[in-house]
Formats: sequence, C-alpha cells, structure tokens
Amino acid sequence: MATPLVAGLSVAAAAMGSRYMLQAWQAFRTRAAMPRVWRFYPGGFEREMTRREAALILGVRERAAFDKIKEAHKRVMVANHPDAGGSHYIASKINEAKDMLMGKGKSGSMF
Repeated sequence: MATPLVAGLSVAAAAMGSRYMLQAWQAFRTRAAMPRVWRFYPGGFEREMTRREAALILGVRERAAFDKIKEAHKRVMVANHPDAGGSHYIASKINEAKDMLMGKGKSGSMF
C-alpha cells in the first residue's frame, strides 16, 4: 500500500522540479538575450590631465605600447576631428591625452 503512494509522490516531485527548472531556464535565456548597455565614464575632464584620464580618453591601458597609443589616437581623432564637425576642445584633449601617454606631457621627460 505504501509503495504506490511513494511512487506517486516521487513522480509529483519530479514533475514540479522539472517545471521549476524549465521556468528558471526560460528566465535565464531571456535575460541573456538582452543587449548589454555599455557604461561610460561619468563626468567631465579633470583640471589637470592624469595618465588615467588620458587612457580613458583614448581607450587604452595606462601602460600601453606606443603603437597602440598611436593607433587609438588616430581612431579617436578621425571620429572627433574639427574639420569633420568635431569640437576643437575635444580634439585638443585627445592630443593632450596622446602626449601624456607618450611621455611628452607637462611633466617633461618620461625617465
């Protein structure tokens, strides 16, 4: 008499567990399909440019190789050049960021 009852409870538990797992999987799948929103650096420019800010402007690491810095500078300048409708101020900040990372900043020599 107890065997059919245990079998029935086992089947019911398996069905409810499967239902829960299917619902969780569907919820996970719909969340994973949503596009990621890129977060940008909040705020404006600092009073005096730092290596961190220069790296954020160009989109490279603070200790990036010179080739990567030049490539990033070219890419950002093409998008923000004053002759193509960009801002002179932004272009000057991009150039200042390149100079800072290349070691030509206001601090003088990079040694």
